[in-house]
Amino acid sequence: MQFGIFSVGDVTPDPTNGRTPTERERIKAMVTIALKAEEVGLDVFATGEHHNPPFVPSSPTTMLGYVAARTERLILSTATTLITTNDPVKIAEDFAMLQHLADGRVDLMLGRGNTGPVYPWFGKDIRDGIPLAIENYNLLHRLWREDVVDWEGRHRTPLQGFTSTPRPLDGVPPFVWHGSIRSPEIAEQAAYYGDGFFANNIFWPKEHFQRLIGLYRRRYEHYGHGSADQAIVGLGGQVFMRKNSQDAVREFRPYFDNAPVYGHGPSLEDFMAQTPLTVGSPQQVIDRTLGFREYFGDYQRQLFLMDHAGLPLKTVLEQLDILGEEVVPVLRKEFAALRPAHVPEAPTHESLLAAAGAKAGEAEAAR
Repeated sequence: MQFGIFSVGDVTPDPTNGRTPTERERIKAMVTIALKAEEVGLDVFATGEHHNPPFVPSSPTTMLGYVAARTERLILSTATTLITTNDPVKIAEDFAMLQHLADGRVDLMLGRGNTGPVYPWFGKDIRDGIPLAIENYNLLHRLWREDVVDWEGRHRTPLQGFTSTPRPLDGVPPFVWHGSIRSPEIAEQAAYYGDGFFANNIFWPKEHFQRLIGLYRRRYEHYGHGSADQAIVGLGGQVFMRKNSQDAVREFRPYFDNAPVYGHGPSLEDFMAQTPLTVGSPQQVIDRTLGFREYFGDYQRQLFLMDHAGLPLKTVLEQLDILGEEVVPVLRKEFAALRPAHVPEAPTHESLLAAAGAKAGEAEAAR
């Protein structure tokens, strides 16, 4: 099972002192956080994609390429790659390039985003959101698997005899997660292709995501990729920890109360009761996270949101120390002990390459 962090890259004033970091400071902080993730033994760093204030990560592959050059083991991912407004040809080429630079330590999470105005900014219509996601991914999937593509669709100009470059590393495309917080069509899409489904369950109650993940698992089996419990699932989460839970609540409350998304809304206590947000001791985070398996089944990736709402870099780095030293080692051990042998581990470039080799060997033997 993979553990990591994801960042939305918000530039938010610190409510305790009113100071707002510059864009440069925030971008550099995200890099520092990624390097810290590898240092404390996490597996994944993922960045969002946004094209509007107060967010800074408008070019995820630029950031991930820079982080790749400064890390050795960390898997580099996106928390959202906008499949609706990005050209699938550019996605295919950008992430293949990143694959080569990072020696395969790359995957990506496709999504439609949560900013409606982004559609006209890139010449698209939000009413085409689902059709764009479906058509663009169909093209992206082919571009990575066919050396020469002839293609025609509704939402971009046709391609004739087109080859995207560079080709995927070792002939194996990056693993794709389809991220969603509300759309059964995206769960269906992930199941159809046998890709991963990432339920970023940071806002809504567990029952909502049980339905989405349950649909994905059933359809994954329907399409012949394996049994429902072998489907590849990832989850989001939010935590803030101190040794004593009372200290954690007291320190985090002003950040929660003024957060860009849920600030000035429900109370911290209500939000913790209704979503996976856990503010407390490391043991409370361990217990809450292990409980996700009861609702969603065995899963392969757990990402935490930790650097948001104006939290200072020093505090985020302290949180990562706690996560890496006290929480993740316990979670690794407990989840590994609970996972049945037939449930796969999280895909990596190495495992995908081995599977491709085995499949090619089977095809050769059948001739």
